[in-house]
Amino acid sequence: MSQEKDAKIKKPIFKRWWFWTIIIVVIIAAAAGRSGGDTAVPGMPPAPSAEPSPDSRTAQPEEPSGPSQQADAPKADAEPSKEDTEPTKEDAVPAEYTSALNKAKTYNDMMHMSKAGLYDQLTSEYGEKFSAEAAQYAVDSLEADWNANALVKAKTYSDTMYLSKAGIYEQLISEYGEKFTEEEAQYAVDHLEADYCANALEKAKTYQSTMDMSPSAIYDQLISEYGEKFTKEEVQYAVDNLG
Repeated sequence: MSQEKDAKIKKPIFKRWWFWTIIIVVIIAAAAGRSGGDTAVPGMPPAPSAEPSPDSRTAQPEEPSGPSQQADAPKADAEPSKEDTEPTKEDAVPAEYTSALNKAKTYNDMMHMSKAGLYDQLTSEYGEKFSAEAAQYAVDSLEADWNANALVKAKTYSDTMYLSKAGIYEQLISEYGEKFTEEEAQYAVDHLEADYCANALEKAKTYQSTMDMSPSAIYDQLISEYGEKFTKEEVQYAVDNLG
């Protein structure tokens, strides 16, 4: 028996299994302490998270959008009105235009010209020599009664040249004459108080005294479409009263 006891040698403590189990537990506990408790220790519940819950977070204000955003935006300075930016009518009209208008008024008051005739006079190389733009501004801006002008011209042709009604009309609308419109010329001859029989007689006397024409030739000249264009009644009156 003593020999069996001697034969049994006690094992060192570091060879015991429970010794190493304690050592492992101590090492894990120390490591957990250094990392602030992030590493879970076997058998221990996990530490609560430090992140705040969604309910505890502060709500961020939403940026306004759409019409409300535009309404809150600072308004730009108001644009100046057209009355403040546009020049006045007098400032906008060039001096040449004003001069052309003044000339047009003079011609209208003294010579009773048509609109087209007045324009030609203002732009003519033998007339006023205004630019086309200035002349157009003048005739467009002129306050004129073109019908009244045509009537004055018609009276002049009747009193000084003893023209027939058809002759006066053609003279008023002619491109080589007064250049009134057809409506203006018609107004003139319709409102002209003229004695066309007397005009025909005066024309007959002129042909007789200056050209020594016979009554028959005078008749033909007074009634001709290429001549004076009097009516048959007016022509007959003229040759019957020719001395």
